[in-house]
Amino acid sequence: MNISLNGQRALVTGASRGIGRAIAAALAASGARVAAHYHRDRAGAEAAVAGSAGSLIVGADLAEGDACVRLIEESAGALGGLDLVVNNAGVALDSPLTRARGEWSDDWNRTLAVNLTAPALLTREALPHFRRAGGGRVVFIASRAAFRGDTPAYLAYAASKGGMVALARSVARGMGRENVKAFVVAPGFTRTEMAQAFIDEYGEEYAMRDMVLDRMTEPRDIAPLVVFLASGLADHCTGTTIDVNAASYVR
Repeated sequence: MNISLNGQRALVTGASRGIGRAIAAALAASGARVAAHYHRDRAGAEAAVAGSAGSLIVGADLAEGDACVRLIEESAGALGGLDLVVNNAGVALDSPLTRARGEWSDDWNRTLAVNLTAPALLTREALPHFRRAGGGRVVFIASRAAFRGDTPAYLAYAASKGGMVALARSVARGMGRENVKAFVVAPGFTRTEMAQAFIDEYGEEYAMRDMVLDRMTEPRDIAPLVVFLASGLADHCTGTTIDVNAASYVR
């Protein structure tokens, strides 16, 4: 199947590395014009959509609510509207329960700001643009941690991803009659820059201990799925969650 996204206008958050970079590149390669978001690594976002006519690079700190609003305005203004938002950007802060209460609370608040509040704001601000376009799609990149939980040091991460799943389901159910569809993709442990510190500390064999396939999941295993969801061929799956975790967690 050859999927064409010609004419689609997409915002991908966290497009400078890892899963987001692969998604932005795959959408652009399929013909979409992409607003590739970054926080610090502009060069990474530029590389994701290099050679893609009509795409652009947009920077924002998603921990700031006003920055989320500006991100939608800038992206929609440059692209002439929006048809797709991929809420991919996230943080996973190693925050042990033994950390000082104030520091732990700061980690919790930043994690939820980036991983949950920002996707909610971006989705809210995108709705008027979806309405003008006759509909739209939102893809939320969550995690298996939303369903099986995580270690005590990553309570905030798991909680934020669980909230993201509930958010996506609410968008699907509450806005479907406005032709707005929402999907969740829930990766397991994936070979990214974010995961590399864990691999370096504990080893690849430990990181893969729950997987049944012979290699670790990579961003290239996730990006084509987002292209498929963006195509409209799976619209009657709105509200669903698709696991991409090499059977390390089966629901």
